[in-house]
Amino acid sequence: MIAPISTIRKRLRLRHLQLMVALSESLSLRKAAEELAMTQPAATKALQELEDTVGVALFIRHARGMEPTVYGEAMIRYARVVFENLGELREELAAIAAGDVGKVRIGAVMAPAPDLLTQVIVSLKAQHPRLHMTVQIDTSDVLVPALQQDELDIVVGRIPYGFADSDLTFEALSEEDLSIVSRPDHPMTTSASRPRLAELTRFAWIVQPHPSPMRQIIDQTFRESRVSPPPSTVETSSILTTLSLLRESDMLAVLPSSVARYYSDLGTIAALPTPLRGRLAPYGLILRKNHRIRPATQLVIDAIRAVA
Repeated sequence: MIAPISTIRKRLRLRHLQLMVALSESLSLRKAAEELAMTQPAATKALQELEDTVGVALFIRHARGMEPTVYGEAMIRYARVVFENLGELREELAAIAAGDVGKVRIGAVMAPAPDLLTQVIVSLKAQHPRLHMTVQIDTSDVLVPALQQDELDIVVGRIPYGFADSDLTFEALSEEDLSIVSRPDHPMTTSASRPRLAELTRFAWIVQPHPSPMRQIIDQTFRESRVSPPPSTVETSSILTTLSLLRESDMLAVLPSSVARYYSDLGTIAALPTPLRGRLAPYGLILRKNHRIRPATQLVIDAIRAVA
């Protein structure tokens, strides 16, 4: 019978969790005891204490070694989380002692990258030169699960339709139009009149993968315009791949208008005057509910709000 939480809190010791991690790696009580500088009888006693504490068997003993039960696997998983959190604590304490403020993992869709994120990063690095930021640019359907799985601290994007979001908060920042783009000397850029959407389908298109919101808008535009979508497409969420393909071909692509303006100003691409009927839902700041926000993460959140 599973022990009540009060019993587990009272009796559980750090050495119990250390033993679980060591056993998961060696599957040998003798080797785990050696790793922890314990005698084998002491390790045996500690494992028995832990099993008595939680109320279930955590390992099956075999002649050839030990194998975790389903309860043991759960205990190992949570033991690892504890030590990972202790590692983060040590890093944060060291960062504070060194005058640093830690590490922040940021995920963002393409639209805010040229303006909002650039301003945020430049401003923060000027004020906090030791602040370490990692930035992942991808689609929301990739970023939001990464946030939920603690692989990111912040996402600037959208909660995709149909995603379970009860554990998330969303704070709208900005709306975004979309633009059809090409290389600067594309045949359609010299057209005497504004190209119609149907004319553009004879070229290959570079589009975002399903089920990204941008792809949904593109598909919706063709449906509402009663135009068959281009028969030739390349799917990618990489801006570098998109720009390279545009430069070397007559392909067309769809980009957030802010991104299109940025690269158009650099002379890398040209925005075609053909409008897209759809408009992306606002992107915003996505965080996890009831999740402790570290000081470094709060700095980035405050900077994003200030710039937006």
